[in-house]
Amino acid sequence: MTTARDLALVSADPPGGAVVERGDLSLALAGAELIDLLVAGALTLDGTRLVPGGPPPAGDALLSEAAERLRDGGPGESVEDWLWRRGRDLAARYRAVLEEEGLVQPERRGRNPLRRHRDAAADPSAAARARDRWASGDPVLGALAAAAGLMERGSEEQSDGLTDDHAAVLAAVLQAVTELAGERQRRTIEAAAFDNIWRGN
Repeated sequence: MTTARDLALVSADPPGGAVVERGDLSLALAGAELIDLLVAGALTLDGTRLVPGGPPPAGDALLSEAAERLRDGGPGESVEDWLWRRGRDLAARYRAVLEEEGLVQPERRGRNPLRRHRDAAADPSAAARARDRWASGDPVLGALAAAAGLMERGSEEQSDGLTDDHAAVLAAVLQAVTELAGERQRRTIEAAAFDNIWRGN
């Protein structure tokens, strides 16, 4: 299992009923892919610039696709630019693949479209392995889970076991998630101001 898959499995049945924003999760998954590619030797970093390396890893279609797409960003693409480019709708893609493979059950949509419901994993052993990795204190998975909103921020600050490259990717993920939260807040404020104009306030 890859870090990205472990993160997707944990997010499919979030602990404590956490509500995960798809955009945050997509950015975290894109970061997880970079870390998986670093571990596989398909990528190196020059500061915060991506340098495609060896052949794409076999055995995981989405990760192989990510390795192939590294070259689409042109020479010297930054980690942050990759997160925004690769992260678009990535959470939905991982969810669809995991459902197709029977690792999670399809999401049920109730009568209330605002109520979010997530089913437990169809393959409990795969989910258990992902949770065991998280529970073991894995600093990479913990940081990505915190960035995605699966746990409170602060617990991702463990640095033991992190390489400089891992730390650079995780810092970029946290920065991107913060920027996205700011954009959501800006849109909420603008929408509220627009409503007030129509109400004559």
